[in-house]
Amino acid sequence: MNPTDLSVAALSGATVLYAIAMVTYAIRLARVADDKVAAKAMAREAVAVGGGTPAAPSAPAASASSRGARAAKAAGIARSTTLVGALLHAVGLAARGIDAGHVPWSNMYEYTISGSFFAVLVYLIVQRKRDIAYLGAGVTGFAAVSLGLALTVLYKDVDTLPPALQSYWLVIHVSIATLVTGIFAVSFIATSLQLMRDYREQGELPVEGGAVQVAWRRWHNTLVRRYRRTRWLEAVPPAAQLEALSFRLNAVGFVLWTFTVMAGAIWAEHAWGRYWGWDPKEVWSFVIWVLYAAYLHARTTQGWAGRRSAWLAIAGFTALIMNFTVVNLFFQGLHTYAGS
Repeated sequence: MNPTDLSVAALSGATVLYAIAMVTYAIRLARVADDKVAAKAMAREAVAVGGGTPAAPSAPAASASSRGARAAKAAGIARSTTLVGALLHAVGLAARGIDAGHVPWSNMYEYTISGSFFAVLVYLIVQRKRDIAYLGAGVTGFAAVSLGLALTVLYKDVDTLPPALQSYWLVIHVSIATLVTGIFAVSFIATSLQLMRDYREQGELPVEGGAVQVAWRRWHNTLVRRYRRTRWLEAVPPAAQLEALSFRLNAVGFVLWTFTVMAGAIWAEHAWGRYWGWDPKEVWSFVIWVLYAAYLHARTTQGWAGRRSAWLAIAGFTALIMNFTVVNLFFQGLHTYAGS
């Protein structure tokens, strides 16, 4: 088997394993949510009968114990398939690099398989420090979709590096950029869950005021009702805890993105004789930096923490995806090779 076939086979296997992990993580979420709902129901029942405890386990308690065992089994399968998927992912990346004769960061296909790997790697590293299994379905789903698109839509045979990329700055600049993409992807998933939980925890607003205010309040109340009916959100931590996690990830990502922009400017001076030329890729990289800087400032400013700053983080990740897709595919500039 040549390196090309090995890379494609390993990445295909990783895609399948990530998809399995996504399903099992989702099953775990559902089971944990059911347990929490059942526990709340039993607590209310105990209060209703005077707070007494039954002499023997009731049928609901036995059912909850069974669900807990199934949730633990699903979590074990999810962790195992994620880890094996990440190992296959790493093999696929290494084989691609060996086949190309350079680090696999020269086009959209290689960026995609690298960025999704870093997202899974960041998740696994954080998971060792704290239980963030509630992010597992989102992270593995993101990786599975990314690899699927890479293999079916973005795939490109290995090629020699363009002259501008034949530099040690490729390793320095692009490696950090792909790592930051993985960090921001995990943070985006946490921020999305934060917003869902925040709406679930908030009460409905009275529909009053001007036309714009009435429309906004109705939209707010619709989201509140929708997420209160979303049972699996019971398995997700409170919004404040999710916000703290996403803030830490975004803070690390912002520092690394700042280094990425600076390293890119130095590389541009080496390659093209100027630090900044308002190339579309450079402009969007700066827009991303501004959005995440605004998020960090808003997050630490009284009155902007919570939902408002979360939307800024969502905007930052949206700009990152646009920089990777729309700018690469539809804008002509010195970075056009990145879309090939």
